[in-house]
Amino acid sequence: MSSTTKQPESVTGVQLAQGIGHQPAKGFWADAFSQVIRRPAAVLGLVWIAIVAFFAIFSPVVASGHPILMWTLNEDGSRGSMTSPMLRMLTLADVVLIVWGLWAPILILLPMKKLNLGEKLRLIAASGIQLAIGVVLVSSLSSIFGARDASDWMRNWEQWAGFRWVASAFIALLASVPFVLISVGIYKSTRRVQYVGAIVIVMTILGGWKWSPNASNFFYRADQSARKVEAAYTIVPFSPNQSETAMYNRAPMSTPLDSMWDKLADKERINAGLRATLNDDQLAEFLITEQTFRDLRRGMHSIDDLLSYPIAEVVQELEDRWKNGEIESLFDLKNAILSKPGPVHILGTDTLGQDVLSQMLHACRLSISIGFVSTGIAVVIGVTIGALMGYFGGWVDMILYRIVEIFMAIPVLFLLIVAASVLPRNIYFMMAIIGCFTWTGAARFVRAEFMKLRETDYVQAAKAVGLPLWSILFKHMLPNGVTPVLVDSSFAIAAAILIEAILSYLGLGPSGQASWGNLLSNASGETSNFLWWLAIFPGAAIFLTTMAYNLIGEALRDAIDPKLKKARV
Repeated sequence: MSSTTKQPESVTGVQLAQGIGHQPAKGFWADAFSQVIRRPAAVLGLVWIAIVAFFAIFSPVVASGHPILMWTLNEDGSRGSMTSPMLRMLTLADVVLIVWGLWAPILILLPMKKLNLGEKLRLIAASGIQLAIGVVLVSSLSSIFGARDASDWMRNWEQWAGFRWVASAFIALLASVPFVLISVGIYKSTRRVQYVGAIVIVMTILGGWKWSPNASNFFYRADQSARKVEAAYTIVPFSPNQSETAMYNRAPMSTPLDSMWDKLADKERINAGLRATLNDDQLAEFLITEQTFRDLRRGMHSIDDLLSYPIAEVVQELEDRWKNGEIESLFDLKNAILSKPGPVHILGTDTLGQDVLSQMLHACRLSISIGFVSTGIAVVIGVTIGALMGYFGGWVDMILYRIVEIFMAIPVLFLLIVAASVLPRNIYFMMAIIGCFTWTGAARFVRAEFMKLRETDYVQAAKAVGLPLWSILFKHMLPNGVTPVLVDSSFAIAAAILIEAILSYLGLGPSGQASWGNLLSNASGETSNFLWWLAIFPGAAIFLTTMAYNLIGEALRDAIDPKLKKARV
């Protein structure tokens, strides 16, 4: 049979004996993944999660109010020195994520004889965990030494640049210890130690460079308006914490010029003694006077710092056009004002005048991190306790299962609400609480699998040759019994994202971080007016993300189901 001949979708036993319809053998996870991607809904879920993951990594360079490049302008208008405010304002977590996000796909696509795809994925995951530990430790130490109540010797050490590099190197080495022990003790591989050492060098360099975050301010457009600098911005030229007073509660596609026009329209309406908002027909009947431009100049100062050009020159141009007869009514003036360029808030702004799109992109990191980290903690705890219960049984199983039942009775959401009132509203505390109180499902799955596996021949053989307990549990039994846990993890990630969104909606989420739930809570507005864009866009992001994880989990569950797998064969 030629290689171009189409294989039949279903064959009989006789045809299989004749070699018809024979398919090459696949690994367990390769076969499961091939079944998952056959479902259009699961593929859409994977695509959406990939989009969220992309913005979780690269949002600081996609949405930033700090210019990518900025040049000072000389007196003759020529460009002077060049800087990159965006690069300077990136935090350690931003830089580490970007470096890891660029390195991971390169490693996967790079052909390497000594590393197959599975080993590459394990290396990427291990390096990500190692870098994450380093970031947390460096950030914690930096905040301690740079705190206001820090002692004098701490401040003196912190001001010495060499201390930052030495401390970063020490933390990088400390974070690498578990991975070195795993590489040498379990995998017996010196090549893996070399990879760990490379991560140590990268963490040392990045930690010394981005030891502490810089103070954030957004004066660039004001300097552009004064013709002091020239700047180039990224795709979404706003940061999530960039608040603009004149842009409170602005609808999608608004610019600062909309704010200036609204102030003028309200002033003209009051002068005319009208109560309702002026429509276009009424605007066409209102003639412009000198008072109109005096009111326009009073309103222009609120947006002077939000544009990259002098607004006074625009107002003067409009007045000259009025005097020349090009503009006659307020309707003409409105079109002339709104036709001027300005930074656009594509998805509008919130009650603090912050850009919604920028916050949604930066909130992807919070959703991804809290889902994976909290679920990872839960899986580690649940697998360990479940393995002990299933392997030993008897009184060990009885005692540990009572502990499982205690944790199952604890309402996690209410626990988080109480914790938010007594503990710092920090993302790390939230991850730890969710992970430490949601591991019961993983423990029960592993317990059931290990009770079936402990009497198998290969486990008895491992006992007979005297292998240590950890090797029997986690090297031989766990790979064969962890599959249901991995499927359940996709649902647990979705649940963790929902929990964070609920807490943020209640105002108890992590402080100082963009969140979909926090945006959703502002939909009612401070004046009880419903702001539809603050309900639709964050709500859709939460819905699509949780649904994507559920679709992937259902597809993966069906792919590894032995009954369905046997039916496919």
